[in-house]
Amino acid sequence: MILTGLAIREAVTSGTITIDPFEPRLLNPNSYNYRLGAQLEELTSWPADSTVPARTRTIDLPDDGFVLRPGTVYLGTTVETIGSAAFVTSLIGRSSLGRLGCFLQISADLGQLGAVHRWTLEITVVQPLRIYPGMRVGQVSFWQPSGSRSPYHGHYGTLSVPAAWSPRAAAGHGAASAPLLQEVTA
Repeated sequence: MILTGLAIREAVTSGTITIDPFEPRLLNPNSYNYRLGAQLEELTSWPADSTVPARTRTIDLPDDGFVLRPGTVYLGTTVETIGSAAFVTSLIGRSSLGRLGCFLQISADLGQLGAVHRWTLEITVVQPLRIYPGMRVGQVSFWQPSGSRSPYHGHYGTLSVPAAWSPRAAAGHGAASAPLLQEVTA
C-alpha cells in the first residue's frame, strides 16, 4: 500500500517518516518531490570496475547550472534527509526530466527500512542537459511493508554524500544480517 500525500504529511509530523527539510508545497497526491544537492561526483574510472574503488571528480554546482554530458554517470544527493523505520522508500525521477533525456536512479530506486540519510542519486543523460542545485529532480513514495521487519545495516544506508560503489558492497559483502524487529500483519 502506498501512502497518500496527506498520509506522508501526517507521518512526517508524527516522526514516523523523516523528510528534512520538509516543505508542504513539495507534496504530491502520493509522493514528495525531492531536490538535487549542491555537489556531484562524476565517475572517471575507465573502464568502471566494481572490484576496485571508483575514481571520481567532485563538481560544485554553480547557481547558473552545470551541463551534464551524455555517456557519463554522475552521483548527486538529495537536499533532504529522507527515510523511515516504518515505511519502505522508493525514489524515482520526475517525468519532466525524463522527457529531457535524464535518467535518475538508474538501478537503485528502492530504499530499505531504517535507512535515513541524504540519498545518492545515480544520474545520466542522453543529450546535454543543464541542471541546477536545489532543483526538483525526483519523487519519493512510501510503502507499507508486510511481514517481519529488519532494519538495513548495509554499506550505503547512512551515507549522505554522493557515494560511488564500494568493492566490498558490490561483491555482496556490504550488508550484515540483522535481527528481526517486529512482526507486521497486512
